[in-house]
Amino acid sequence: MNPEEFRTAGHAVIDFLADYHASLAQRPVMAQTAPGAVRAQLPPTPPTQPEAFAGVLEDVQQVVLPGLSLWQHPRFFGYFPANADLSSVLGDFLSTGLGVLGLSWQSSPALTEVEEVVTDWMRQLVGLPDTFHGVIQDTASTSTLVALLCARERTTQYSASRAGLQGEARPLVVYSSAYSHSSVQKAAVLAGFGNDNVRAIPTDDAFALRPDLLQAAIQSDLEAGRVPCAVVVSTGTTTSTALDPVAAVADLAERYGLWLHVDAAMAGTAMLLPECRWMWAGVERADSVVLNPHKWLGSVFDNSLYYVRDAQHLVRVMSTNPSYLQSAADGEVTNYRDWGIPLGRRFRALKLWTMLRTSGVDAIQARLRRDLANAQWLAEQIRAAPDWQVLAPVPLQTLCVRFAPAGWDADALDRLTQAWCARINSSGEAYLTPATLDGRWMVRVSIGALTTEREHVEQLWALMQQSATEVAREETA
Repeated sequence: MNPEEFRTAGHAVIDFLADYHASLAQRPVMAQTAPGAVRAQLPPTPPTQPEAFAGVLEDVQQVVLPGLSLWQHPRFFGYFPANADLSSVLGDFLSTGLGVLGLSWQSSPALTEVEEVVTDWMRQLVGLPDTFHGVIQDTASTSTLVALLCARERTTQYSASRAGLQGEARPLVVYSSAYSHSSVQKAAVLAGFGNDNVRAIPTDDAFALRPDLLQAAIQSDLEAGRVPCAVVVSTGTTTSTALDPVAAVADLAERYGLWLHVDAAMAGTAMLLPECRWMWAGVERADSVVLNPHKWLGSVFDNSLYYVRDAQHLVRVMSTNPSYLQSAADGEVTNYRDWGIPLGRRFRALKLWTMLRTSGVDAIQARLRRDLANAQWLAEQIRAAPDWQVLAPVPLQTLCVRFAPAGWDADALDRLTQAWCARINSSGEAYLTPATLDGRWMVRVSIGALTTEREHVEQLWALMQQSATEVAREETA
């Protein structure tokens, strides 16, 4: 494709995406597609001759789009928000279209320095002190893996430069809440700790990690000859957005020499609001922090911010310095290849930079406050309704709810919960995610799409009541 063909096709793509976003509210939220239906409409072998781009875009409209669940829909309440502000989309286009790689500062100086600026902007916006330095990773899963690799190397005095964990006489242990994200367990396994050396600490009535039980677990491991290494706390767990007590855990991390990593992947966005920063009080004492602007904030995926207090330690753990990447500027600049796992990196900073500049902080804060207010409004409606329950505190924008009519045992309520949630999702009118909390099924309502207003939350509440009542009536008929 030459530049003029690109110009024509690019206009068509922009028009398609603009029409798509303008029509989201009229489309089904969840894909109404049977397994294999999309694949069946595509040829099994690659084309031998070139095709016009218009044909590709036609297949996107007719085949691909019906097979997508629409995360930008105003009635998408599943998982967590995964916003894609259109200015950020344009930033992502620019990044892709420029086609540059950040192997080193010299390979694309602006790529590095815009990233330095935008990560520092975000540091200021969420209230982290200037002792923290940031880098853009792809996801919080990668950021957590990097954190645990750094923890491992600090505890073992850089065992990777010797025999690695195989040369350690005693096993290292990682601690986290029983409700921490699944990526914590996965990162611990990938970092070589092993499943046997990961401790899931029980939680309190608000589903937050209990520091007293964390201390007991640390003491037990010490007495058994194991080495406590790292603790991961969640500011906003995935299941219920529970808030682990960062300051109390920081006390224990300092006392026992543990690396403290704060997972604020979704809830970190709330820290743009000064009134929300109590939620991670003590975060300035963490060794590392992760937050994802590609969730609630609005930057298009993938854009995960990883902050560390000791950047030199991170560089020592992650550095690679082959001769073909060395330059005379190395002693004066940041080489982000030494701040994470990949050698090459995309110009991810552009999509966050464009969004912050074109939105402005005031407008972003207003939107976040809108979502928090909508969550509180829905919580009030549910608490006031007969047979409905809000099962966990609602500090942010996610609710855990259950319809529990009298006379139903726990197993029957589990079936009822999954059935009415599935009915809503299959209708295409809204999207919710079922999950387990305290061993029983419930439904998560996560508010935060860019276009979600009070009217959409009101529509959801009416739909929830109708679907749950209908399913319960059918089950007892």
